[in-house]
Amino acid sequence: MRRMIAYLLLVLLLSSCGGVPQASPGGSHGASSDEFEDRAREVAERWQGSADDRAWRKGFVALEVLNPQGWAHVGRIPAWVNRSSHNGAWRLAAKLPKDSPDRADVRWPDGEVSPVPLITAASAYAEFSKPAGLIEEECPAKGCRPLRVTGARMGKVPLETSRGTIQVPTWVFTVEGVEQKKVHVAVDPSAVTARPTRVQGDVEEVMAFDRVAGKPNQLLLLYGYGACDTIHGARAYETDRLVVVDVDERRSDSAGVCPTILKTATIIATLARPLGDRLVLDSGTGLPVLRGLSRR
Repeated sequence: MRRMIAYLLLVLLLSSCGGVPQASPGGSHGASSDEFEDRAREVAERWQGSADDRAWRKGFVALEVLNPQGWAHVGRIPAWVNRSSHNGAWRLAAKLPKDSPDRADVRWPDGEVSPVPLITAASAYAEFSKPAGLIEEECPAKGCRPLRVTGARMGKVPLETSRGTIQVPTWVFTVEGVEQKKVHVAVDPSAVTARPTRVQGDVEEVMAFDRVAGKPNQLLLLYGYGACDTIHGARAYETDRLVVVDVDERRSDSAGVCPTILKTATIIATLARPLGDRLVLDSGTGLPVLRGLSRR
C-alpha cells in the first residue's frame, strides 16, 4: 500500500512538471524469483508467434515518426519557415510529377528485399500542406510568408525500424527562398505496422539495453527506480528466441517518507549464453526493449 501511495504521488508531481514516468504499481517490482519466472514465462509465451512478433521480425514497424518535422537536416530552419508551415501557408508554384512509381523495394539490413506501396507527390503535398491542428497565433503580417513549392523529386532518407535502420523512398520538395528541402516519406502508411503499445497498468521494468563489449553473455540494462528502493540485481529468463529481463527493486522497510523522484541507473544482466539474434523483452510490459541507452 505504501508503494502504491508513493507511486501515485510521483505521478502527480511529475505530471505537474510536464513528464510522467511510464510505470504503475502492477508489475514485478519486489517479486520473488519464482514470481519473476512465472511472469517471464507468460510474457515469452504471449509474444512468441503473435502478430506483434511476426510484424517485429518480418514486417515494417517504424520506431520513429515517419514525418516528425519534414525538413532536411541542413542548417537551422528559419523561424518564419516553421511559423508559415505551422499555419499551412503553402502554395503550389509548379506541376508535381505524375509518372512516379506506385511501388519501390526496401532493403533490410539482413539483405531481404520487400516491395512497399508509395504515395504520389500530390498526396504527399496534400498531407504536409495542411495547417497544424492547434494554431496559437494566426500568421502575423511580418511573421509568415508563402511557402512556394517549385519542384519535387524522389529521394531516400534513413528510418529506424524494428529490423534495423533502412533507407526509405522519400519525396523531396524544393521551396522558393528556403535552403532546406521539404521531405516527406513516400511509403504508403498502409504498409507500416504501428509499434505495439503497453497495456494500461503495465510497469516498464527496463527502459533500454546495450551489449557489453568483449562479454557476449552480458547485457547492460537501463532502468528506473525510486529514491527509497533497494536494488537486488538484474534477472533474465531465456528461450531459444527470446530473453525476458527485469531489475529486482524493493522498497526499504525503514525508508519512511521518500522523495517523489524517479532515478535512472544501469545494471548488468548475465545470460546463460550470448544474446545472438534473440529479442529482448521487458518483463513488466511484455514489449521489446530497444537497444541503445542514449535513446532514453
